[in-house]
Parts: sequence; C-alpha cells; structure tokens
Amino acid sequence: MTRGLRFFFLTLLMLCAGLSVPARAEVVVSFYSHDFGDRFPHAFIVMKGKVDATGEVIDSNYGFTAVSVSPAILLGSVKGKVESSKADYIASSDRQFDVTVDDATYARVLAKVAEWRDREQPSYSLGKRNCVHFVMELAEVVGLKVNRQSKLFKKPKSFLIEVKGLNPQLG
Repeated sequence: MTRGLRFFFLTLLMLCAGLSVPARAEVVVSFYSHDFGDRFPHAFIVMKGKVDATGEVIDSNYGFTAVSVSPAILLGSVKGKVESSKADYIASSDRQFDVTVDDATYARVLAKVAEWRDREQPSYSLGKRNCVHFVMELAEVVGLKVNRQSKLFKKPKSFLIEVKGLNPQLG
C-alpha cells in the first residue's frame, strides 16, 4: 500500500471514528390503560430502556390499587398498594402513549412511585387516590400537562386520552 493510500484510509478511519457517537441510553415510560374487569390496576406505567449513567437495563411496571377489592372501596378509604403486573396483563392492556426520559427524570419517577408505595394507610380512595391519580402524578413528573380537575378519574383510558390531547408533542 502506498504512503498516500495509507494516509487516505487512516484519515477516513479517524473521520468515521470521530463521527460515531455512542447511542445515548434512555428510559421509555409508557402509559397504559386496561378496560374495566376483575384485574387491577386499570391505569399503570411500564418503563423500559437503559440508565445512561450506569448502564442498568430497565424493565419494570407500576400501578396503584386497593389491597383488597371489595364494596368497602365505595364507602371510603381502604388499604392501597403499588404493584407490578404480569406480562399477560400488560399485553392485554392498551398503551396510550410513550415518553422518553433522562436519568434524572427516571429517578424522579421512581421517587414518586416510592412515595405512593410508602403512604400511610389507608391510602386508596376511589374518588381521591386511585390508579388514575397515580398515573396523573407520574405524567406530571415526566413533564406532561394534566387536568387536575378532570372528570375522568374513574375512566383510565379516557383520562389518558385527555392527557394525550393536552400534550400535542405526544402525537
């Protein structure tokens, strides 16, 4: 190989190396609804991706529901819990929209989930602190506009469609 050709390939290699930027790791937060039925929660989030700072792979989901679903939820506050759903439940639910977040926002989402998990009991109230209220607060954490006066807190799918309408960037 001639010196000129070697110089050309070396320059081309260095140029390509300079242009290639490692893919930025990110976490996608997906907001889901599940039509009413005997399985809960009816609104929840799924998070997948990779934390940029650590490389940790994320594949988790969180929803908020009553510990025991009974007529008592119609009468007032009952014990509540943050729980994760199984893959079949997620697959049978409707993903309404996704938001890609950075590491700091991901950490704030986890903090908000922990806040709900650690609330003093009874923490679930059908009218004031249900699965829709939970995802509403998570939507705010990821930077979305929400309607805190919404009439849709008992209608998970309709509420998330409302959130999507308030945030045209969601497409």
